[in-house]
Amino acid sequence: MGYGCWSVGTNTVHWRRSLQPCAERVDELKTILSRADDKPRAEIMPESESPARSRILIADDNLQNCELLEAYLAEADEDFEIEMAFDGPQTLEKVQQFQPDLILLDIMMPRMSGYEVCQRLKSDPKTRDIPILMVTALNEIGDIERAVEAGCDDFLTKPVNRLELLTRVRSLLRVRHLTNERDRLLAYLQELESRSGAH
Repeated sequence: MGYGCWSVGTNTVHWRRSLQPCAERVDELKTILSRADDKPRAEIMPESESPARSRILIADDNLQNCELLEAYLAEADEDFEIEMAFDGPQTLEKVQQFQPDLILLDIMMPRMSGYEVCQRLKSDPKTRDIPILMVTALNEIGDIERAVEAGCDDFLTKPVNRLELLTRVRSLLRVRHLTNERDRLLAYLQELESRSGAH
């Protein structure tokens, strides 16, 4: 998936994944499936799953920071399901248990930094597609570059602006849901190919 350029402002820095490549791939797969055989499209195309509540994991060793982000997310129109983690190892455990659609990750955490957490998640095929939004007080260029190298999908500096947070969260959740849709269509296409090969 492609990346956008990062920009530095007074309070914010971001490195955002582009939605376009994934959206185009989903459209391409739907077109392929619609031509899979002579059956009507409705019989070929798997129906989209009903949208469930998006799951967001907030990882920060400061409880007040976690509660502030939770309060901001509660003001959104969407009904998010939220869990919290307070250090690096607990974050990794929560990811396995909670299976979030998005992680809001602080860099400076005890026992394991956000950089290492991010790197581990992005190196694991089971978790690498989960978008990670770094939320931190660090705003030096070197910190940003290190976060990008670790694999983070976007970067937001403290103090967090509510509107900006919600905009980033919605954008990254759209990436996540498009990725899930792509994977679902790919799996269905492979199933169709295996059926045709068996005949």
